Amino acid sequence: MENLRQLVLKLRSLVLFRGLLEDPAIQKFMALADEAEQGDPEKCVAAYSDFCARLFACRVNFSDYILNTLLESENLYALKKGRGENVEPQLEKCLKNELAILQELAGIPAAQIKRLLPYDGFLPEWEISDHNFTQVYRDRIAHIGTHGFGPFVKYYFFTVAEGGLVPVKYPDETRLSELSGYEYERGCVVKNTLALLKGKPAANVLLYGDSGTGKSSTVKAVVNEFAQQGLRLIEIKKSQLRMIPALIDSLGKNPLKFILFIDDLSFTRDDDDFGALKAILEGSVSARTKNLAVYATSNRRHLVRETFSDREGDEVHANDTVQQLTSLSDRFGLTITFSRPNREQYFGIVDHLAKLYGVVMDTGELHRQAEIYALERGGRSPRVAKQFLEQVQSLGV
Repeated sequence: MENLRQLVLKLRSLVLFRGLLEDPAIQKFMALADEAEQGDPEKCVAAYSDFCARLFACRVNFSDYILNTLLESENLYALKKGRGENVEPQLEKCLKNELAILQELAGIPAAQIKRLLPYDGFLPEWEISDHNFTQVYRDRIAHIGTHGFGPFVKYYFFTVAEGGLVPVKYPDETRLSELSGYEYERGCVVKNTLALLKGKPAANVLLYGDSGTGKSSTVKAVVNEFAQQGLRLIEIKKSQLRMIPALIDSLGKNPLKFILFIDDLSFTRDDDDFGALKAILEGSVSARTKNLAVYATSNRRHLVRETFSDREGDEVHANDTVQQLTSLSDRFGLTITFSRPNREQYFGIVDHLAKLYGVVMDTGELHRQAEIYALERGGRSPRVAKQFLEQVQSLGV
């Protein structure tokens, strides 16, 4: 009992990893230790079961759980290492001590706790493993440029809410190998992204073209392809464009590489966000960092909707205004066009997807049905081809 009491005190002394004290499973374990000391049978059993229920909801192995939580921790040591800053000797001492504490916690077997409880009935037992926390953590820090720290360890896709990043728990898992056609266009995106990953100059990218041609899928597939090399995506709504300078500041020293993704982008003439994006692309709001690029998709070549009244307006220098409105797309260093596929290209996409979906059908009949399906839905596109194959697969043809 004394050893358990001392361990709880050690946990309460954490500094670098103090955030782990907010972890639900660790909180349940500390509550279990407190109840075990008090010795009330009913409360002891309830606390033990509460801990197991919380732990087992994630994994059965307690050692793995603690190690995983540790590696995902966003703490001062990881932040300094990630930013390439000097780490003071006192923080190194803290790290060494706290890793030993967490190693001790992760090594406690269920049988040791059960012996302390005034109860002889069945209670489930968690598993433990032999991990060298110090070695594993220092190895992770050594590769922080590709693994990241905090939520960037576990998640690759993020959205923005109330000025903060929110992980996307169930992102689009499309890979480049699943996409067919547009090899040249995707090659341009891949080449630019590789430049970003290598720390070379990378352009802000506008993917323009017809609806359903795979612009958004291309961006997400590229992130899935290179996530293990340190690439992350942050999706921003048009209404959140004014948050980008703050994001640039917060991510500027992060060792990972980021794509700020704006999907289906367009503006009206009086849209206040027009000026915000223009300033960002021109670099007049914040200095451009080498670890970040803006990727946007749009169905419009000129991102600002222009009407005849815009051209006939009563401004003295109306032509200058029109030029300003229609030239926003020119601020992107790289513009890639995704046009609707012709008949041959469409059939190539259908054939590729048929193999992925395991659809076996006479090629001529497959193409005939695919063409009819496209005509019924307003034209050929990769999205239409995918919807067609999903329907064929669901019908078991």
